[in-house]
Amino acid sequence: MFKPVALFIGLRYTRTRKKSQIISFVSIVSTLGITVGVLALIVVLSVINGSTSTMRDETLKSVPHASIADGNGMASQWPDLLAAVQNHPQVLGAAPYMEGEGWLRYDGGGEFIQIRGVDPVHESDVLQVESPGFEMLLERLAEAENGIILGLSVANRLGMYQGDEVTLMSLNSLIGRNLSDVMKFRVVGAADFGFYGNNNTVMIGLPAAQDLFGDAETGLVNAAQDVHLRLRVTDVFNAGLIAQDALNSLPTELASNQLAASSWSETQSSLFDALRLEKTLTGFMLLMIVVIGAVNIVSTLVMVVADKSADIAILRTMGASRATIMTVFVTQGTTVGIFGTALGAVLGVLLSRNLTRVMQGIESIMNAAFSPDDVYMITYLRAELRVDDVVLICISALAVSFLATLYPAYRATRIQPAEVLRYE
Repeated sequence: MFKPVALFIGLRYTRTRKKSQIISFVSIVSTLGITVGVLALIVVLSVINGSTSTMRDETLKSVPHASIADGNGMASQWPDLLAAVQNHPQVLGAAPYMEGEGWLRYDGGGEFIQIRGVDPVHESDVLQVESPGFEMLLERLAEAENGIILGLSVANRLGMYQGDEVTLMSLNSLIGRNLSDVMKFRVVGAADFGFYGNNNTVMIGLPAAQDLFGDAETGLVNAAQDVHLRLRVTDVFNAGLIAQDALNSLPTELASNQLAASSWSETQSSLFDALRLEKTLTGFMLLMIVVIGAVNIVSTLVMVVADKSADIAILRTMGASRATIMTVFVTQGTTVGIFGTALGAVLGVLLSRNLTRVMQGIESIMNAAFSPDDVYMITYLRAELRVDDVVLICISALAVSFLATLYPAYRATRIQPAEVLRYE
């Protein structure tokens, strides 16, 4: 079978060590360095992906996939617009809503909250909370005259239960000291609005929200707090494009230059931009482990070049070109990188796919070794393995390994056969 001379010699140098124990040790260390670096990159980035997905899922419990707003307000036109938007094939559901800040007071205490007015009939079409209890609360909200659903944290902090009576006031009324705008509501229950919504979100009926945020004298609502449409779409990562396409598909009589679409990725951009930056910086720092392994490849090849200088001189006298000599040592160093990268990738993928079970084992050991039990809770770690991350990590590790071979290989080509063989 045909095998290039440079490749054959390079692989032969990789396998044989003879009396060069130091070279063998450094080569093993460099392989382990690359393996650990690739393993750490895959596992850590998988954990960051899992954390980001969890944050996204929790955020979308209270934040719409996409929303449509009218700069002039759509207090009375929203039913026609909702019916038209729902005809779009990529829109799973649509519902009207209002949002604004307010003051909630109960039993002598109170706090600032985010008030969301919804239509209980349509809200179930865009519901992101996978809980049958939430739909039951929406039914109670539809039946109650002035009902209110509290976020879990709000209900716990203020000690409120079903049937309790609270008072609400919009922030504008509070600033203007219009005490006549205070409205009373009765608690119909507490619900999970997601990790970022439970702390300060409450839900009331849409008519009550219009009364709460409307001007008592004119009956008008500020455009920023007017009715918007909340959309649930088939692809959350392209929610903005889908919402804009739904607007472009509206009939002529409903189309308006004042209509604008926005997606969750725009309204929550600061949070997810920070997470992407964290992932990038973490990956860059962990890549330094691979670079350290590559530095050991440089050390290994420099020692091999010094040890094999006579062999290199003989090859040159037999007609081997500088390119052939360079390819020999590039092959040797790259082989170490390939082996380390492959081993790290396999171990990283296996650990990422079984991270929860591994964490459960570590947690059990720690709780058994230390007292009291059930203190060390680390099994909540969620890993999301992505093929594109694994491919990018492997390519980066191989590229670093290849670059590390160039200088020692170049030094090997500078050896002068006459000077080396003069004393042989």
